[in-house]
Amino acid sequence: MTAAKSTTNHIRLARGDITQAAVDAIVNAANSAMLGGGGVDGAIHRAAGPGLLEACERVPAVNGIRCPAGEARITEAGNLNARFVIHAVGPRYGIGPGPERLLAGAYRSSLDLALENGCSSVALPAISCGVYGYPLDDAAGIAVGTCSGESYRSLALTFYLFGDDVMSAWSRALSRAD
Repeated sequence: MTAAKSTTNHIRLARGDITQAAVDAIVNAANSAMLGGGGVDGAIHRAAGPGLLEACERVPAVNGIRCPAGEARITEAGNLNARFVIHAVGPRYGIGPGPERLLAGAYRSSLDLALENGCSSVALPAISCGVYGYPLDDAAGIAVGTCSGESYRSLALTFYLFGDDVMSAWSRALSRAD
């Protein structure tokens, strides 16, 4: 009899400041303009310094949109302890159809970019769980389910989470996934 392989042993949870993560790539919960904002996005831009904004401005925009919801773009990381920042745009919950598909797409696109750029370690936030209003348990299930995919098991993934409620939701999702 063989032991079952864990689908989530490459995923860790941490409390702390994602801008301090020493990883190959930090995923930013960005807006579609990629020019900074509040929450995680603002913290990452402040910590990275002006080089990150300059890198974002070089990403071509179409009608002010550099990255549509459900997708991600990669730039240099400025002053962060990472090689790259991957800007992922999640959905605003309750606005428009298919939020599950868009949230999963934001995580999938981020991890695909990490792999394409030779990354082995990635720090991730709880995308769409701040002002975008995604329900925590639903978001955690989508995040863990997407990141547990066979294609991403070579990546060391750490979710940097804030607050007891967010940490609890991700912990429950991890325990359900195994």
